Amino acid sequence: MFSNTSSEDKYTFRREAVFILLAGLFVGSLAMLNILGLSRLIDLSFNVNGTRVPFMVFVGVLPYPITFLCTDFISELYGRRRANMVVWVGLLMNGWVLFILWFAGKLPESPQMNSDAFFRIRELTFGATASSMIAYLTAQFVDVHIFHFLKKLTKGKHLWLRNNVSTLTSQLIDSIAVVLITYYGAKAIELHPDTHVFSFLIMLIASNYMFKMTSALLDTIPFYLGVKWLSKYLNIDPLKEYHQEKYEKD
Repeated sequence: MFSNTSSEDKYTFRREAVFILLAGLFVGSLAMLNILGLSRLIDLSFNVNGTRVPFMVFVGVLPYPITFLCTDFISELYGRRRANMVVWVGLLMNGWVLFILWFAGKLPESPQMNSDAFFRIRELTFGATASSMIAYLTAQFVDVHIFHFLKKLTKGKHLWLRNNVSTLTSQLIDSIAVVLITYYGAKAIELHPDTHVFSFLIMLIASNYMFKMTSALLDTIPFYLGVKWLSKYLNIDPLKEYHQEKYEKD
């Protein structure tokens, strides 16, 4: 009796510790990508047969794929309810970041230090976060919904399918929404007067999506291995509800 109780306590601790780690990584990455956001445009353009292919992403995009990997892990191991909860917590934490930036900007500053960098980051973060949160909420809920729809449709099989389809679909929605809302809604993307706006925005959307799509495809193997190892480490059966459903039908 004591042995079973001790074993269950061990697994309960592990489950909560891993959940906190995944949720913390998710929230931290989300806050970081919104603070860094538009502060730098990274040029990763390359040549194909002598033709230059433009490929540019904002620095805030770099940690973005991690957020979807975290929600996929949480969805698979802990269920849809906890995954949705983490999405909402991420939204609240970004609201907290915005509040601190707003409040700090209202406080008196010391004349001994130049605060131009702070106010520039504050301006960019305000402009980027509002638009990215709309895109973020839409994309994350689409990701969780498609993930569980496919999990139910396939009776828990084909992990690679729900991982990739949910992530690729949601990230396409996010890539389109965040660029268009940031430029037209928040007006936070400043372009040179001679820039062809439509072509530049299409290039940004395509670049951001290609980066996210490549990251999503590359994380399939780590996701598979991670789910397999964590299922044993946490003593969780991700397919329990489908096994139960089959048992009840039989």
